[in-house]
Amino acid sequence: MAREIADVLGAKTRKDGYLEGNGYQVSWTFGHLCTLKEPHDYTPAWKTWQLQSLPMIPPRFGIKLLSNEAYEKQFRILEKLIRGAEAVINCGDAGQEGELIQRWVLQKAGCRCPVYRLWISSLTEEAIREGFRNLKEAVEFNPLYEAGLSRAIGDWLLGMNATRLYTLRYGQNKQVLSIGRVQTPTLALIVNRQREIEQFKPEPYWELKTVYRQATFSAVQGKFSRKEEGEALLQQVTGKEFTVTDITTKRGRETAPRLFDLTSLQVECNRRFAFSAEETLKWIQSLYEKKLTTYPRVDTTFLSDDMYPGIPQTLKGLTAYAPLTAPLLAGKIPKSRKVFDNSKVTDHHAIIPTGMPARNLSDREEKIYDLVTRRFIAVFYPDCEISTTTVLGEVENVGFKATGKQILKPGWRVVFEKEAKESAEKADRTGHEPAEEVTVLPEFVKGEHGPHQPDFAEKWTVPPKPYTEATLLRAMETAGKLVDDDELRDALKENGIGRPSTRAAIIETLFKRNYIRREKKSLYATPTGVELIGVIRDELLKSAELTGQWEKKIRQIEKGAYEAGIFLDELKQLVGRIVQEVRSDTSTRSIAIEETPATPSGAVEQKKTNAAGKQGKKAGKNVRKPSAHAAKSPAATATPPVCPRCGGAILRGHTAYGCAGYKNGCTFRLSHETYGKNLTDRELCKIIKQLSRG
Repeated sequence: MAREIADVLGAKTRKDGYLEGNGYQVSWTFGHLCTLKEPHDYTPAWKTWQLQSLPMIPPRFGIKLLSNEAYEKQFRILEKLIRGAEAVINCGDAGQEGELIQRWVLQKAGCRCPVYRLWISSLTEEAIREGFRNLKEAVEFNPLYEAGLSRAIGDWLLGMNATRLYTLRYGQNKQVLSIGRVQTPTLALIVNRQREIEQFKPEPYWELKTVYRQATFSAVQGKFSRKEEGEALLQQVTGKEFTVTDITTKRGRETAPRLFDLTSLQVECNRRFAFSAEETLKWIQSLYEKKLTTYPRVDTTFLSDDMYPGIPQTLKGLTAYAPLTAPLLAGKIPKSRKVFDNSKVTDHHAIIPTGMPARNLSDREEKIYDLVTRRFIAVFYPDCEISTTTVLGEVENVGFKATGKQILKPGWRVVFEKEAKESAEKADRTGHEPAEEVTVLPEFVKGEHGPHQPDFAEKWTVPPKPYTEATLLRAMETAGKLVDDDELRDALKENGIGRPSTRAAIIETLFKRNYIRREKKSLYATPTGVELIGVIRDELLKSAELTGQWEKKIRQIEKGAYEAGIFLDELKQLVGRIVQEVRSDTSTRSIAIEETPATPSGAVEQKKTNAAGKQGKKAGKNVRKPSAHAAKSPAATATPPVCPRCGGAILRGHTAYGCAGYKNGCTFRLSHETYGKNLTDRELCKIIKQLSRG
């Protein structure tokens, strides 16, 4: 990034740790060069972990250099340049963390000259030149710095004190129990979902449907909780004619998906490609540094009004997508409030392509770039026009209904035809249903009648699904409330936990602490994670909703609407109260930590896990069993289901669960349609047990 800026400024002479020329010296940091001081930096008494030393609240927080030879060398170069400068231009990432990183360096270096701020959203030459023509006074960004500083100090106060407190009070054998302002409520989301799944009791229900002219109609009564009710209606309609009683058709429009913010991009990449949140952030950051996409750490899906005149030029630059951009460039680009809205844009706009030629991309960069680019193109296409038809029918006074949708004009959907085709092909190969299926009904005439084929099926309620990274990111964004509506989600973002730029790191931290593990796409809490949430009594430490209120205050500090001092006083009071509560706990609870590492970069194959377990038993030192009262994760402890007829293992097929003894004639089978596709072993065992009793 320094080289890109130096090239534009004409600073082309390479020096030790900086570039020089045309009156400028351009230097750089390596991420964080400075950090908040550690407890022992304030007083030797805080070096030793002791309950009587808590809470640790410094009278004034200080910063220090990170202990790293390369970092220290670069800081000395920066310090010398800053002290000899007429003015300093802060070119750090245009966000809260970028502001904090550079401000700490300027403070530590004793900067006394005027400071200006470069504020840009892309690294193209045009954007950099425009940014330098419109440099801002550093003082304009004081609220942004105060928000970043409040976040850092808040994390220090809660993390340092609560981690020591819970480790000393509940940990075993000097194992650290890590507590964090955002990581702990995020872990609680996973643990609470896991409990819901464990405690879920499948209940049967019945559905009455019938097929008339190849269209499936459902009884308007809905689900039957008593089998007898549905069977009585089945007998009533069997052998009688089906009559169409009403046909209603409504035309409607579907708008294109919104542009990406970081969270929605991470969600989509996890859903489509199984990329982790951290991987997606890594590759979209790489695309930004290659000048192909705009600044990625954003939480808005809108563009500012002043960007509208430059849209045609950006579209022209997307030469690889010329067949899709040509129809747009042939006329005037539409300007919609669903795309351009200044009130929804603060520091940055949504993630879009810059229009620079995309070359030499890795496979993952290519996939992410394609997602961003197609979203960008699609928002300027017309709405998709649809027709929704509802057909009502009747058999012997029993009502039935069928609904179908037909695409009249595809509009923006043509941009995603390749994606839809690939989804359909994948569905054909795997036996799964495509991501979106449009049901088109035959032409019906009111009053027509004829034979039909009724069907009365038993089904079972299914538990909520485990979190994936995609659904967990959404839950973090909306403080635990999972919603599909974009506008409602926007309203809830104010109370989300973490920031778009930090959520991926929080999830990775939970893996590294061995509090959660991954099975395929699903996330489960480990016994240690379950126990840790169980032992925390203070809801503020583990409630996503309450933590979201803190996050809202930090956002208000950034806007100048809340005082940083008040926020930190509230946190200090909270820390003091938590320390007092835990100290007064007279229980004998303790938490044993599993030392088997959880892998943040993907699921561990079952064979590898088993092998590691055997090695651990041989060594006798590397793997510790959880304490007797540790809660077990459902997937880890369930007994494998077996066939109630022949005792064979239960296999998971594309459309059903079936007995491994099918080759020997065993016909035991549980269809996905009836019982659900993603049942755990424990849920399968429960269903099989209930069926055996029946």
